[in-house]
Amino acid sequence: MDIISRNRALAGLLDAHLKTLAASEALPEAQILDAIRAGRMVLLANPGHTGVRPTLIGQPARVKINANIGTSKLLNRPDLEKAKLAEAERAGADAVMDLSTAGDLDAIRLDMLASCPLPLGTVPIYAAAQERIDAGLDPAGMDADAVIEEIAKQAKQGVDFMTVHCGVTRQAVELAQARVCGVVSRGGALLGRWMRENGRENPLLTRFDDILDISREHNLTLSLGDGLRPGAGADAGDAAQWEEVAVLGQLQARALKAGVQVMIEGPGHVPLHLVAGQMQMCKRLTNNAPLYVLGPLVTDSAAGYDHIAGAIGGAMGVMHGVDFLCYLTPAEHLTLPCVDDVRQGVMASRVAAQAGEVALGRPLAVARDLAMSKARKALDWDGMAQYALDPETVRARRKEHAHEKECAMCGKYCAMKML
Repeated sequence: MDIISRNRALAGLLDAHLKTLAASEALPEAQILDAIRAGRMVLLANPGHTGVRPTLIGQPARVKINANIGTSKLLNRPDLEKAKLAEAERAGADAVMDLSTAGDLDAIRLDMLASCPLPLGTVPIYAAAQERIDAGLDPAGMDADAVIEEIAKQAKQGVDFMTVHCGVTRQAVELAQARVCGVVSRGGALLGRWMRENGRENPLLTRFDDILDISREHNLTLSLGDGLRPGAGADAGDAAQWEEVAVLGQLQARALKAGVQVMIEGPGHVPLHLVAGQMQMCKRLTNNAPLYVLGPLVTDSAAGYDHIAGAIGGAMGVMHGVDFLCYLTPAEHLTLPCVDDVRQGVMASRVAAQAGEVALGRPLAVARDLAMSKARKALDWDGMAQYALDPETVRARRKEHAHEKECAMCGKYCAMKML
């Protein structure tokens, strides 16, 4: 039996949506089915998420963009997160992750699920650790059963995909001690501390079969987290990173046999000259599963502009196999993003995806660029807005000089008209 036969929820979603998905992605239905069966593509949609827009992740489907939002201990305003959710959708994000760590996490999550048709992702270990952290207690005391129960609860609520750091092993955490930046993932650090204090292996790894049973029932896509991703360019490609990725590849194969969809989360901070090799190795070690990457950031020194550093790495990453880009915002490494940061982050990642797909010769991306070029040649401003990734900004910046045919930079010196 293949993954579609084993996963009744997935089979039902494909019956209902395959034709629409094939049309929107300009792909044959058979190609999509073959990719899902092989684990090269996943369909994000939990039937329990009412009104969710089923979304394909995996090239040659269009590269998708995720936006991270959520409360923190220092800025806990659910109304602000709801505004960010709306802005992410308006800016063109394809999915959203709720990374909230403060407040009533169930209420925040349920409100997001009810408010937005985009697939919603979470990191359930945050909620499992919250009670102890709020009480000033060591999260290493959290119960392994509680983590599994949290995953089951969120899947039943309708969460579409979850980051689970199953590849953070005791050995890998020890290998990370020699790093410049150590462990920069919150989930990875929580589990590393739990393993050190309890003298036991990662419960998300030892209880992986339980997680698979939950996931299959709800078509919950597992995003196998990069808890040991490099948080500095100097740490990229070290033993800790590849130890985790190798384990994730083994788990992906187990999940596929069990009828569960899996994405692989990728690095972090990777110098530009290493991006191609890193992406190719991640894909190779994880059986060409969809690769979900934060950036990668190609320099550590772009604080305030990390969305640009991430877009540079993202465009290169798409050329070498990245399927799903997690945005970075101007607030990365500095503070919680505001609503405008969310928009800037989504747009930067969309530019990266478009650039990478044009380089790959993907028909939809190439056609968009060509249509924009023709509109520019004709000084067709309505056409330029139509084919731009951000039509709203094109119209707003053009408005002041809308009475002129030429742009305000060239005016009567317009090169398009001179010859």
